[in-house]
Amino acid sequence: MRSKKVIWNTFSALIYEITALICGFILPKLILSAFGSSYNGITSSITQFLGYASLIRAGIGGVTKVALYKPLASHNYQKISAIVNATDRFLKKVAFIFLISLIFFALLFPIFVKDDFDWIFTFTLVVIIGISTFMQYFWGLTYQFLLQADQKYYIISIIQIGTTVLNTIIAVILIRLGSSIHIVKFGSAIAFSLNPLFVHFYAMKLYKIDKSISPDNNAIKDRWDCFGLQVANFVNSNTDMFLLIVFTNVYEVSVYTVYYMITNGVRKFLLTFVNGLGATFGNMFALGEKENIKRGLLLYEQVTFAVSNFFFSVTMIMILSFIDIYTIGITDAEYIRPSFAYVFVIATLFGAYRIPYQSIVEAVGHFRQTRNGAFFEAFLNIAVSIIMVRWLGLIGVAIGTLCATIFRTFQYCIYMSKNIIKRSLWFLIKRLLLSALTFGIIISLSRIFYFCQPNTYVQWIVQAIVICTLAGTVIILIELIFYKDDLQITVKKIIAALFTKRASG
Repeated sequence: MRSKKVIWNTFSALIYEITALICGFILPKLILSAFGSSYNGITSSITQFLGYASLIRAGIGGVTKVALYKPLASHNYQKISAIVNATDRFLKKVAFIFLISLIFFALLFPIFVKDDFDWIFTFTLVVIIGISTFMQYFWGLTYQFLLQADQKYYIISIIQIGTTVLNTIIAVILIRLGSSIHIVKFGSAIAFSLNPLFVHFYAMKLYKIDKSISPDNNAIKDRWDCFGLQVANFVNSNTDMFLLIVFTNVYEVSVYTVYYMITNGVRKFLLTFVNGLGATFGNMFALGEKENIKRGLLLYEQVTFAVSNFFFSVTMIMILSFIDIYTIGITDAEYIRPSFAYVFVIATLFGAYRIPYQSIVEAVGHFRQTRNGAFFEAFLNIAVSIIMVRWLGLIGVAIGTLCATIFRTFQYCIYMSKNIIKRSLWFLIKRLLLSALTFGIIISLSRIFYFCQPNTYVQWIVQAIVICTLAGTVIILIELIFYKDDLQITVKKIIAALFTKRASG
């Protein structure tokens, strides 16, 4: 049953990412065409603030899911209700804190854009864009955590697909009718507000949540330790952009955002293949299935490393030609930066490699024990980046990110190997050595199969298909040679999940 859930979660998440990608190309283009760059800039700035404001609820999701694993496994609906009620009460407080922050920002932000927009225009736009985020905190986030803990990511993905498509349809119609940006964004707010409402009522009915049961605040007592981890991760994720703004110029920031758009998109696609496995381990730990956990980790590593090597080897080969096509006609900055591209891709790759170890640490709720590692990762990223950016610019911040990410990957694996699943660090080292071998072979052979320099998107897609075929073939052969037994088990589990009514998990 667990294997079938993983397949459903992966497939639905992949469809959602494709849907979000397509809609993400449509809407900004329409807003730019209908309203201009200044309108696109102000809406992007407001959305960026809402992203920063998400820090006020950081930490609660991780501890809630950990607390729910055991009662979900034993179908203890009274305990589930107590934990859900505690989280819901906490998030309602967060919702009101967010509302106060939103109003404060709405009062302050118009001062910074007064040369382009009047006060009422900006104030009301901030409030409208913030509506759906408030609804998410007040109605849906608690029950989203519940569905994730029960390995039902596919329910969330299906709802997100529906609301994303609905938002795009509403926005297109309103723009075509000549509506103002306020009306367009209000339509989007309504569409995205349906998301938390659907999640709320579906989960309430499915899990028989009893609101009269007293909240179990003790179950989420570790939320502040998890909060520290989330803050450190947030700092680590935003260090590059901040330092580039401080030490370089807007042109370097523009170059960085183009590369980040690509690597982050690849990372999101990768996560669709492995994201749902974290809750699976939470279920295993709750049921005390020690042998399944050890065997599951080996399969988790195999899938994560194989898929990561596939996506990022192709990215490393194809990213420069894509950017060359993407930036045709743009001459105010040099976008072709091979050294930066390679270091940045490898840094993102190491962030993918640590997913299995991070998932297991979080599945058992060891937030406090690994908190200091997150703080040091952020410090290391900042320190190395500040030193290097003065001399190397973009490459400097990429080196800082790479150093910090390598440290955190090893720190997660060492902690897990010593305290949760007793095993040698050699498992990770072997995986890394084989990954280096895999990359070396793929990149060497790509010089033979890279038959032309693409000048159009069609040519690029054709070339990318060839490189994908090459990378996939090499990775499968490497797995067959060094991990044949694990590969066979993985394939059998996938087949069982797809073609049998009940899979053993």
